[in-house]
Amino acid sequence: MASIKIERLNHAFQEEISMIIMREVKNQELKMVTITGVETANDLSYAKVFYTILDNDKQPVIDEALKKASPFIRKKLAERVEVRHTPELKFLYDTSIAYGEHIDKIMEEINNKESR
Repeated sequence: MASIKIERLNHAFQEEISMIIMREVKNQELKMVTITGVETANDLSYAKVFYTILDNDKQPVIDEALKKASPFIRKKLAERVEVRHTPELKFLYDTSIAYGEHIDKIMEEINNKESR
């Protein structure tokens, strides 16, 4: 369980990273990225930044673009959020939305079978 301080940092990081990607990153492909969450280590050494995109086919391209933009995003994040050490950012594709959609389809199929 993360401390309250870490939870606040996670929320601040999520908001700021979203703004940096939307307003300051030049790569237009990254404009369709949605940051869904951030999990920061207790020692602030790294942060897992979860993201999702509408077009899943472009995920490998977006992964590579985020890796290249990560140092720039980290630098901008350090300017905006006051912490002693800005964590290294690791971008991970968030599969929870796709998993939720899969569960919805299964539930719908079950309901359709029961109503017959």
